[in-house]
Amino acid sequence: MKFGDIITAVATLTIIHVLFDTVLFAALIPVNSKMSPDVAAIVSFLLSSLIVGYVFAAKIYEESRRGAISKIAVLFTVVVMFAVGSLFTNPYMGTAIKEGLESMYSTGGWTTTDWLAYSQLVMVIIVALNVVLALVLSFIGLYAGSMLRKRGKS
Repeated sequence: MKFGDIITAVATLTIIHVLFDTVLFAALIPVNSKMSPDVAAIVSFLLSSLIVGYVFAAKIYEESRRGAISKIAVLFTVVVMFAVGSLFTNPYMGTAIKEGLESMYSTGGWTTTDWLAYSQLVMVIIVALNVVLALVLSFIGLYAGSMLRKRGKS
């Protein structure tokens, strides 16, 4: 699998993921759950990688299947890491993190240093969780999608 094919697969995976994630998140807003963004992300990671694995199965089978899938999954995970990190540029994200921390802990005696440390910790946890989910679920979805295509051709 050439580098251009990997870039095309990652771009396709990113576009499909964003479309699925947006639609699922919008559909889950009436549920009014704090878990709806997480559920939307998990389902969209898996569905979008299944589709891309199915579509790019011929290119994936050109070389080592695990190698090609790993390259696509790792590059997609880097894209997800930067996308999730860019969410923290939203000025309301700090307020949301502060409200979440206040609802979980007694924050009456926290200093500015405490707020900074815990806010940074929350951001790192959010990015790390998304990176792990993107890597694992995209690898599983790409592998399963490529297997579906192979079985369909045989």
